[in-house]
Order: sequence, then C-alpha cells, then structure tokens
Amino acid sequence: MQATKKQTLYDTLRQRVLTLELAPGSALDETILCEEFGVSRTPLREILQRLAAHGYLEITANRGATVSSMNLSVMRSFFQTAPMIYASISRLAAENATPVQTTQLKAEQRQFRIAVKRNEVIDMAMSNHRFHEIIGEMAASPYLLPSLQRLQIDHTRMSQTFYKSRNRTDHERIDSACEQHEQLIEAIEKHQPATAVDITRQHWELSRHQFERYVQPDPLPIDPLSPIQAPTQVDNHAL
Repeated sequence: MQATKKQTLYDTLRQRVLTLELAPGSALDETILCEEFGVSRTPLREILQRLAAHGYLEITANRGATVSSMNLSVMRSFFQTAPMIYASISRLAAENATPVQTTQLKAEQRQFRIAVKRNEVIDMAMSNHRFHEIIGEMAASPYLLPSLQRLQIDHTRMSQTFYKSRNRTDHERIDSACEQHEQLIEAIEKHQPATAVDITRQHWELSRHQFERYVQPDPLPIDPLSPIQAPTQVDNHAL
C-alpha cells in the first residue's frame, strides 16, 4: 500500500474525529472502512493503531477501535489542565520561536481570519487547531507537546460550539478571539513570555464558558410542545 494512500486514510479519519463526523465513543466498522478506502485490514489496522497512539482513537480487546471518549472524567481533566498547558506552551514559544515559525503562524492566522469572515465553523475550528499546533512546535518541548496534542483533540471538538455564532454577542466573542491571536503573535515575535502567558489566559477565559456549554447545554422545556407556564393560583372556593 502506497505511503500517500495511508496518509490520506489517516488524515481523513483524523478530520472526521475532529469535526465530530465520528462522534466521541462511537465504534469504527473495519469492514465498512476497508470498502470505502479500498484497503485490506492489515494497513487499516496500522492506521488505527497510529491514530490511537496520537489520542484520536481507543483500541480495546474484543471491541476494536472507538473514537476517544469525552466522558465526565476526560472533561474534568481537560478543564483542570488546559490553562496550565496552554500557558506553559505560550511561555516557551515566546522564548524559542524562530522567524520561520512566526511566519507560519501569521500565515495560519490569515487563514483563520478568512474562515471567520466566511463564518465557516469547521474551517475556523481546524485553522485554530493548526494555529495552536504551530505554537506547540515553537515551544519545542518533548514533554509538553504530546500533552498539547491530546488536549487539542477535545478542544477542537468542543470549539465548534464556540464558533457557531447565533447572535451579536457570539460574533463579538469570535472577533475577540481573532484579535487575541494577533496579540499572541506579536508577543511571541517580540519574545515577551510574560505577555504571551497573560494573553493566553485571557484567550482561555474567553472560550471556557462556551466549552462548558458543550458539556452542559441549555435545558429543554419540560413540555417541548408548549412553552413553560407559571403555575396558576388555585381558587380554594372552587374546591
């Protein structure tokens, strides 16, 4: 099997996980995937193992491959560790970034702005993923980078809640995120670690509440067919 075909299979399945086309916890059917991509089980399983090693899938005996879960335990860990990891990555990026990497970051930010202008939710999520991935590469930490990459899988899956603009406030929040990207680029380019950390913390707080909506959406009405009504007073004389 050609290396390019394997990479295409890897990239396609990765994209489906990140865009929620493959739902968290869902099982992958090897037979269907083999037919869809025209591959045998051996190279398919190699790709599934690779995706599992990078945190996109979980492979267990007698169950095969499933998309990485976003259960309560995982989400609790995400919200506890995300600010710490992002802040540490930004600090190191501001200390270690090269001019070539900064140019790459600016180019990805241009793509992000295009996606924002077009209100393309998936493109915004994927471009934001790559933006923070580049910052992780700038940090050049063999210890933090794997943690960032795993964190980003869930971040990108939840970020589509953030980018689905429903009203003016949502649009303003996305514009603020875009501006914070620009500020972060400037801090990194000028090698200002403290400023980069401060902007990163602001950036996290901007999106945190929207991420929580992914975990705890707005409640449905008690009777979905009619609006919730306040209880009426009981006429005791009528009883």
